Amino acid sequence: MAELARLALTDDELNAFTVQLAAILDHAADLDALDLADVEPTAHPLPLVNVFREDVIGPTSDRDEVLAAAPSVEDNQFRVPPVLGEGQ
Repeated sequence: MAELARLALTDDELNAFTVQLAAILDHAADLDALDLADVEPTAHPLPLVNVFREDVIGPTSDRDEVLAAAPSVEDNQFRVPPVLGEGQ
């Protein structure tokens, strides 16, 4: 499997991963042995309910007032420092 994934593993890593993979496959076999014929498929064990409120348009701030309070403005937008070395 490591060769197919083109992983370079040491002998110690290969031995450790072999044991781990065997444990995973044993667990999968245990799950496969369960009788789940009467169990309904589900994506989550608990019922999920949307808890978000309805989107309602409310009062908004005046653009000019907000930009007037900003430390730096450029072209009617907030000017922020470069991110991740951009613009240097």
